[in-house]
Amino acid sequence: MARLSNEPEVIEASAFEDSRGFFIESFNQAAIEDRVGDFRWVQDNHSRSRVGVIRGLHYQLPPKAQGKLVMVIRGAIFDVAVDIRRTSPTFGNWTGVHLSDENHRQYWIPPGFAHGFVALTDPADVVYKVTEYYSSEHDRAIRWDDPDIGIEWPVDVDPIISERDATAPYLRDADVFA
Repeated sequence: MARLSNEPEVIEASAFEDSRGFFIESFNQAAIEDRVGDFRWVQDNHSRSRVGVIRGLHYQLPPKAQGKLVMVIRGAIFDVAVDIRRTSPTFGNWTGVHLSDENHRQYWIPPGFAHGFVALTDPADVVYKVTEYYSSEHDRAIRWDDPDIGIEWPVDVDPIISERDATAPYLRDADVFA
């Protein structure tokens, strides 16, 4: 089995472009295993957002923790992962990356990280594979604007936030990974 990546990682896809458009291999199990490890992919999700929508910060607790492989198929987002492993030296730190239908990047977010993004275009279509099925019992969220995390969201408009995300607990009060 390949190494297991315990940190978020950008995966650059090779695009073959010509006058007709482009071709990319959006998923190759062997190539992904070489980068992030051998995972069982159980579900694909697709969300569409309009510019200024922030979704997250979402995660699931063990034993239903999810790893996510995120890609944008239309538009652009700023994608964020927050370390929620209490014993990690980087607990509470965040990292972000621009994903778009032009750069063809994928973002691996391992279990132990909360995930969120802001749509930079209208629309932004995000697809992602997950390593565990959705479980409402294990589903959690952290406030997108938690000052202790300090995410620098690149938004020029008032963000559009769901009620769930607007009322999520701050990291200091959230159920996180031990």
